[in-house]
Amino acid sequence: MLIKRLEKASYHVRWGENGREALELVEQDPPDLIISDIEMPEMTGYELCRSVKNDSRLKRIPFILLSTLSSPEDIIEGLQAGADNYVTKPYESEYLLGRVKSLLATPVAQDDDSDDTELQVHLKGKKYSVRSGRQQVLNLLISTFENAVEKNSELINVNQELSSSRDKLERQNESLEQLNEQLEQNNARMMRDLEAAARIQHSLLPAGDVHMKNVEVAWRYLPCDELAGDFLNFFPLDEDHLALYVVDVSGHGVASSLLSVTVARSLTRHVTTSSILAHTEGEGKIVIAPPAVVAAELNRRFPMEDQGNLYFTMFYGTLNVRSRELRYVSAGHVPPVLVKKGSSPEFLPAEGFAIGWIDDVQYDEEAVTLSPGDRLFLFSDGVPEAMDKDLEELGDERMLEAINAVSGKTLDEAVEQIKATVDQWCRVNGPKDDVSILAVDIAD
Repeated sequence: MLIKRLEKASYHVRWGENGREALELVEQDPPDLIISDIEMPEMTGYELCRSVKNDSRLKRIPFILLSTLSSPEDIIEGLQAGADNYVTKPYESEYLLGRVKSLLATPVAQDDDSDDTELQVHLKGKKYSVRSGRQQVLNLLISTFENAVEKNSELINVNQELSSSRDKLERQNESLEQLNEQLEQNNARMMRDLEAAARIQHSLLPAGDVHMKNVEVAWRYLPCDELAGDFLNFFPLDEDHLALYVVDVSGHGVASSLLSVTVARSLTRHVTTSSILAHTEGEGKIVIAPPAVVAAELNRRFPMEDQGNLYFTMFYGTLNVRSRELRYVSAGHVPPVLVKKGSSPEFLPAEGFAIGWIDDVQYDEEAVTLSPGDRLFLFSDGVPEAMDKDLEELGDERMLEAINAVSGKTLDEAVEQIKATVDQWCRVNGPKDDVSILAVDIAD
């Protein structure tokens, strides 16, 4: 870079990779001026300068040292070597070219040799012997002063930049404080919104106990986030029919929560002419919609493409409390578990596409007649897919074992213990999915 800058200023340049090679170039064809680094292999810049200044043929060649000279000892070392000038690194190329031009304009006079007297200089308890002509000493002292002025100017500029940066940083800090305050306000508002949304979701859960003859219901619900995709409910459609459902919307967060609220509003317990679950005909006669019809209608209303590629699985059933017949449909959902009195738990048939996957799909409806003492357990997939610290799932087999282990307990105790089994299984990381459990007991 230095060679290119000098050549651009119309100087002819030769260069050596080290002090020894440079000295050979100087001796072969003495130049008008020498610029040398100090730290070099073979021969240092001080040694090269001393060799040149001790040669009567070469001693009047101006010699510039490029250095990080920063202490008085460095300057004395340069005087001892006979340097005419030095420039500290890093340097501006224009400043160096100015030094070159000045030295070439005021060459060392021949009669300056007579002033080469040896001077004894004491600095920090050490004695130095300096033999340099007046002009050399003057040149070096002037360069020292100019370097000091230059560095002082650089320091002033740096201080000004620091002051400007400090002012800018203060303004940015003020702006950051304002942004942080705004962020805190937004976070507080978002938390209020999330709490409000969670309360809305909670309103989708069962409002109380079912008072229907020969039927007891218990449930537990554990969302894994503030806003869940699961919800469950049960309620009477008329004097003889009890509706039961567990819904699991894909994903988590706001979008899944909004879809779950919307679906829940469609599964209203209020019987009107437009209700999905049951509607009135004629003189107020209540007509219960078959579960397969309910699933098909939901599939028509909530196509996946219109819901941001979200879908949901569902178990929906109607239990006739007089005949004890359960008619149900499973749309991609975890199969229900039936525990016949005195028997081991077993999965009931459950097949079907999730709601929203395929247009105009036909859902198969299943039916089973329950007996006194039978229990029915409905789950979301957060139960069998609960993971332990090693990411191993609870699985269907362990879930059935947990159900079998609570056969002698009341229904509410049984549901609580199954939930505790899930909690214990994923006690390190907590559940990664919403957990919903809904159980029905047919009284003896």
